[in-house]
Amino acid sequence: MNSNIRSKQTIIIGAILLLVAFLFTRDIKGLVKPTEENGKMPASGPMAGSQAPPAGSISITQASEAAKNVINKSLAKDITILENSYQNAKGAEKIELAKQLAQKWDDVEQITPSALYLEVVAEGNPSSTSWLASGNKFLRAFESTQDSLAQPALLQKANTSFKNALEKDATNIDAKTGLGVTIVNGLGAPMQGIAMLLEVVAKEPKNVKANMNLGLFSIKSGQFDKAIPRFNTVIAEAPTPEAYFYLATALENLGKNKEAVDAYLKSKKLAANPTLSSFIDKKVAELKNKIN
Repeated sequence: MNSNIRSKQTIIIGAILLLVAFLFTRDIKGLVKPTEENGKMPASGPMAGSQAPPAGSISITQASEAAKNVINKSLAKDITILENSYQNAKGAEKIELAKQLAQKWDDVEQITPSALYLEVVAEGNPSSTSWLASGNKFLRAFESTQDSLAQPALLQKANTSFKNALEKDATNIDAKTGLGVTIVNGLGAPMQGIAMLLEVVAKEPKNVKANMNLGLFSIKSGQFDKAIPRFNTVIAEAPTPEAYFYLATALENLGKNKEAVDAYLKSKKLAANPTLSSFIDKKVAELKNKIN
């Protein structure tokens, strides 16, 4: 297995374990059970009285320097040379170099600087597509970082990018999905975000991202029975270690231990990662004791 694949697997496993902690420690006010049961959802427009939390700032220079500390020195040197050219460039050349730098950082799995350069690209060549790329990358950075100070800034930038994408194309379903995810994660009234995600799956029942996040938020609100069909939909479209892991979590909380064991083991097989494997082995042993 090459280093790039190992790096990507590490990101995936880290994201799983981080999100497990997130789901059961973060207070998402207003996420209540009647959402999908009675259909009384708020409109998808701005919510009266909702306020976004203050976000700190994060610069390309800060993100780049931090990322260079954790990558190969030779690669860091190559990126520095490209960044120096970027600093001295103007106009279309600067935008092209920003694209190259976003890809360079993405290649070494340093998501935050990649997102910041994609933001530069979107500002220089604003389109629904460019802003969507920026939003998706910022959202990924938010979900994977352990820096609690950077999280608000990354989430805010994702939110802004998705809004800009929708301004360019109000029918962009992926931008609407991303915006809904940012809202539920703290940038507005959670129920507004849930409503947006439900609108997405009403139009695209098999939308992976929307179903995944609705499943996660169902877990957070204790609606484990509603989470299961969401994750099953995701698995049918794009089976991943995360989807199986969260399906197992929901099944376990409903006392369906045999089914939970099967889902945990599928997650372990797909991930093939020692850290997650160790965690799942302990879980499976506990659940098998309950079955027996």
